[in-house]
Amino acid sequence: MSEDELYREQILEHYKRPHNFGELTPHDLEAFEQNPLCGDELGVHIQVDDGRIADLRFHGHGCAISQAAASIASDELKGMPLDQAGSLSADWMIDLLGIPISPTRRKCALLNLKVMRRAITGDSGWPTGVG
Repeated sequence: MSEDELYREQILEHYKRPHNFGELTPHDLEAFEQNPLCGDELGVHIQVDDGRIADLRFHGHGCAISQAAASIASDELKGMPLDQAGSLSADWMIDLLGIPISPTRRKCALLNLKVMRRAITGDSGWPTGVG
């Protein structure tokens, strides 16, 4: 099995059995975003402790890429300082997915970072570039 095939299997597994999916009560931060191009919707609830993400849950619906990206990223985000999580780049997420993402699927892959950034910093722009 090639490396791309392994990553694709990982994405399907995260889509079928997402990590950190649901709602979190109580929570300190929250946001909700949509990808109008394909209809993906994603929200996040975050508990903060000492400037770090103590716990988080994503909720919503969408394509396999958007849901798997949220699941994969959620494991990496727990314990991360808020300032670091709020400034993660698009490249961080694309690298984490491990497979090439076409331009038409890029916003699907980045929706979870968009919603995280909005919850942490209030910025609702799409993540870009290297960071």
